[in-house]
Amino acid sequence: MNILESVKLAIDSIRVNKLRTFLTLLSIAIGVFAIIGAGSLVASINSTVEGEIEALGETTFYIFKEPKIQMGNSWRKYARRKPITYSQYQQLKNQLSLVSLASAVSVSSGQTVKFGNSETNPDVNLIGVDEDYFILENRNFSEGRNIVKSDIIANRNVAVIGNDVKVKLFPNISPIGKMITIKNQKYEIIGVLEPKGAMFGQSQDNMVLIPITHLLNYFASFWESSVQIVLRARSRDVFTQAIDEAIGVMRLVRNLKPWEENDFEIETNESIKEQFSGLTKYLQWFGFISGGIALIAAGVGIMNIMLVSVKERTREIGVRKAVGAKRRWIMYQFIIEAITLCQVGGAIGIVVGVIAGGAFGLLIGGTFSIPVGWVVFSVIICTMLGVIFGAYPAWKAAKLDPIEALRYE
Repeated sequence: MNILESVKLAIDSIRVNKLRTFLTLLSIAIGVFAIIGAGSLVASINSTVEGEIEALGETTFYIFKEPKIQMGNSWRKYARRKPITYSQYQQLKNQLSLVSLASAVSVSSGQTVKFGNSETNPDVNLIGVDEDYFILENRNFSEGRNIVKSDIIANRNVAVIGNDVKVKLFPNISPIGKMITIKNQKYEIIGVLEPKGAMFGQSQDNMVLIPITHLLNYFASFWESSVQIVLRARSRDVFTQAIDEAIGVMRLVRNLKPWEENDFEIETNESIKEQFSGLTKYLQWFGFISGGIALIAAGVGIMNIMLVSVKERTREIGVRKAVGAKRRWIMYQFIIEAITLCQVGGAIGIVVGVIAGGAFGLLIGGTFSIPVGWVVFSVIICTMLGVIFGAYPAWKAAKLDPIEALRYE
């Protein structure tokens, strides 16, 4: 039995029966596309998240009023929690001994920024920060300086703007020293952040940063009054102890009784990554299930094609048997042809899936990533598809009586 000859016969079958084969290959390609497309997108998203988290440092952890990722009706429980106040943050910061940096952050979204006769769309994130925010968040400056402790103590009306705001309001001039207006509050621009691009379709440059005290006094609604706390342990060796210390001190400043559970959330970069991976698994399963359904339908099509092929080549099979071809050779020949058909359709699906998944990942601000594991998995699946659905036609061909096959017209 010649494997290359069997592969050639399969390719000839594709060329001769174009429409019939095209429909089957299309089903295989769609199934593999769903699997690879989902895998590429998930790989792109996970790679982006891991890159962003690694940039923040492995010793960074966070304190939130509620988890960043919530499932089901759990929001009802967290909505009843009291806000984390700026005063509580200051008490926490003063009592921590294993933390090198600490920052409080508060966000008021949907703001409009004005300069002269120009204004932005009402989608700017106004972020209240303190002096350590820029180090903890790994943000650099293209112009000017950051907000420092004296700005907060002196209660200065100063602001740092993102690149999107600069491009919108100051396309041809330096914004340093200019005054912008946000809800009747005027702020002097002291710095411009370097562009960071979009992540998951959300710009990371459409923002204005002001002292957190200003935001809490003039912009924070009841739902936005809770601050988010970012902490960095002194070293990796004391990371776990620093988290335990932060939990203990936070319980004290929140006046929690020993038997009461925490009314705040401690999250590390690793826990956020795990939560996000849990969500992307749903996307993987969706691609796998929808692709599996398409591949089963394609397998039935492969079986039909091979049965028709057996019928059309009955006389050829009789000749082969007459000159000494064994049953297993006939079986192997037709199974190899079925596998070849599946691999051709699978190759099309892999190429289109990788391109589409990667392109969509780039569109939402991710990185282009090829899911090698999913590609290998798809090749294996296509091989199994050919073996499983090609087995019956191959068996039927091998069982043909050579005398009857030679008489077949």
